[in-house]
Amino acid sequence: MFELQGRVSLSVGCITLFLMGTDLFVVSPLLPFISKAYHVNPAMAGWMVTVFAVTYAFSAPFFGWLSDKKGRRAFITFGLLLFTISNALTAFAPSFLWLIISRILAGLSVASITPLIYAVIGDIAPPDRRGTWLSIVVSGHLTALWAGAPFGTLLEHFLGWRSVFVVMAIIGAILAVVNFKTWKSIPIGDTTTKRLEGNILRILGSVSVTTLWAISMYALYVYLGAALYSENRFSSSEIALAVTFYGVGAVLGSLSSGQLTDKFGEREISKTTLIFLTLSLICLGVFFSSADWIYFFLFIWALVGYAGFTSYQARLAVEYPRERGIVMAWNNTALYIGITIGSMIGGYVISIWGYSLLPYVCSIAAIASFVLSTKKVEKPKNNRLFQ
Repeated sequence: MFELQGRVSLSVGCITLFLMGTDLFVVSPLLPFISKAYHVNPAMAGWMVTVFAVTYAFSAPFFGWLSDKKGRRAFITFGLLLFTISNALTAFAPSFLWLIISRILAGLSVASITPLIYAVIGDIAPPDRRGTWLSIVVSGHLTALWAGAPFGTLLEHFLGWRSVFVVMAIIGAILAVVNFKTWKSIPIGDTTTKRLEGNILRILGSVSVTTLWAISMYALYVYLGAALYSENRFSSSEIALAVTFYGVGAVLGSLSSGQLTDKFGEREISKTTLIFLTLSLICLGVFFSSADWIYFFLFIWALVGYAGFTSYQARLAVEYPRERGIVMAWNNTALYIGITIGSMIGGYVISIWGYSLLPYVCSIAAIASFVLSTKKVEKPKNNRLFQ
């Protein structure tokens, strides 16, 4: 019975995060069509992504804190209902202002879903299988990178860009019911607030590892298409193939990381993958202008990079068992902050030195992430709060 319940929980979590990932990744390829529909330039249309990310980053810790006190199920269900409304509004927004409002609501909805799915899986997973379980749901999110977003683009080709958000709204409504029936509410109690008073600084220190990791991944990935065109004169189909290699590597890295984490430990795998991430970025820099090798090293970069992200999620779930909801939320906020900082650093680097230096700059961020990850989490002096 437990095995069947576990399979159901993992399937629901994986599908839900696949939808969340699709909502995140599909907007970028749709921007040209959206900007044309609302008669705004692409840079202005890009605010759809910006307001989503900023709203998510600021609201995720709030929902994580509430879920630690009141339970996960209610907020996941609320998020999916809001997700349905926001995507329906995106599809039928009468003006660009309403379109921006819809993406703010979408960011708010995803902030109450994604980190809480990670947290609830950490809550219910068997201790010796936590890494594997988390890796499965993370892979659902990453699959949207190479499957969800291309499917949305294909749907736009036949039915128009608005149909993409209509479909996501419908699926979101179905998943709201499914998630409500799947998750049992796990109330934690008012002691969460007291625990956080002594833990907030060490939590921020722990999740800053993810910020540096995100810089090492996204300072280059944001400009990957432009870099491949500039350095290798790749065609659009070759760029798409390169991104596919990256996406497949990300999913395989996440899945393989779970089993390795359960076998060798969260701390060991998270540190080891950061070492290999640094080496892969250096190799990527050396061979970036080599069209014969670029696909392989993009695959390896994503493989070890996302293996590290998944193992570190599992490590946080173990090191913060009683504050799992808010820690996962803060970790997702750290991720978005790192993506934002990484895109800014990447833009500065290419404007001064060009694309070829980006992998080496990313490797420096990976080294910094490794150094910070070696610091052992120290428990507060008042251990009674953790018993």
